[in-house]
Amino acid sequence: QVQLVESGGGLVQAGGSLRLSCAASGRTARRGPMGWFRQAPGKEREFVASATWWSTTYYGDSMKGRCIISRDNARNTVYLRMNSLKPEDTAVYYCAAREGLSQGTLSSDYAYWGQGTQVIVSS
Repeated sequence: QVQLVESGGGLVQAGGSLRLSCAASGRTARRGPMGWFRQAPGKEREFVASATWWSTTYYGDSMKGRCIISRDNARNTVYLRMNSLKPEDTAVYYCAAREGLSQGTLSSDYAYWGQGTQVIVSS
């Protein structure tokens, strides 16, 4: 089992930046990919970015070019650095962990989820 806890969300003005963190526990030796998703009210959850244990990264179209995913395996933490934020980026951002080695872009690809952290971007 893996437990994930996100932090770093909050209120930011358009054009600003945030860094989200996700602390993992329960299986500190796991090497599976970890990802970030987001979900706005009334909208489907969408893929933002993912990273393997070896820090190979993959980005979805939603925030491509405006975010950087990274992970610190020694600290069991994955990060999402977001910049040039837009009001349409307002959503709950979720951290997820996947069993296996290949990266995934679908919610169903991931077995473990955090509770989410709210990001609100004002105009």
